[in-house]
Amino acid sequence: MADSVRGLAGELKRFLAAQEEDEFLTTAAPVRAAASAPVAPAKTKPGALPPMAKDSTLDVSFVHQTVSSPQEERFTMNKTDKTRALDELAQVIKSCTRCPLGSTRINAVPGEGNVNADVMFVGEGPGFDEDRQGRPFVGRAGQLLDKMILAMGLTREKVFIANIAKCHPMTDPLHPEKHGNDRAPNAQEIACCRKYIEQQIAIVCPKYVVALGGVAAKALISDASSLGALRGKFHTLHLDSVELPKPVQIIATFHPAALLRNPNWKKDAWQDLQMVMDKLGLKGARK
Repeated sequence: MADSVRGLAGELKRFLAAQEEDEFLTTAAPVRAAASAPVAPAKTKPGALPPMAKDSTLDVSFVHQTVSSPQEERFTMNKTDKTRALDELAQVIKSCTRCPLGSTRINAVPGEGNVNADVMFVGEGPGFDEDRQGRPFVGRAGQLLDKMILAMGLTREKVFIANIAKCHPMTDPLHPEKHGNDRAPNAQEIACCRKYIEQQIAIVCPKYVVALGGVAAKALISDASSLGALRGKFHTLHLDSVELPKPVQIIATFHPAALLRNPNWKKDAWQDLQMVMDKLGLKGARK
């Protein structure tokens, strides 16, 4: 068993070495969420490490593997290995020019947070402030997201935050200095970035992913239904570029930017977050 784990860890080491404003709860009354649907068991693909895909930059499909033993124990990356893998991937993202956004951005925004987070928040793409700081959710929507996280009984340091698109989608790329020059990423941009967010999810391997807004929800759940149809229930996450080692559930809710424009939606968003809180046993700001 120990030899198998050390061998897999060695493969990982060699592979990586080779790779280059308003309060949220003001209108969100606590509501107990309904029980979620059962989650189907995830499939595990034991065996040799897979080869790199031709267009891949950092393939982490082997990050968690089943180790052959009488008990079929699972090898899981430790915090140091996860941190290194995420750092390697962040460097790849920062140099990426796979789509036109790579030539108009100021900074790529890989994501940040706790590498062992139970909850991962995924938005659609960086905005004006994120483009300048290279960090996710640092503008007004980010300030509201921080309050949402605190209301759950968590902190930003205990979760992982990222976006589907890693560079700032602009309505007017010729004038990046303009405020409000934001738009949702298009299908091409999502396709180019999809592998990055999937690899981040595979490395962190959270228990729950919270998709913020319809763009992120549809991309990760692979369902063209409206956000209203996707909300209020858990979905089992299936990734295209990497196989997860254990079931990861995803829930869709409103993007914080949408809540700033529509404060009356906060009660519904709070219901969604309480479903995750119930699963994790978090009391948060319940009364």
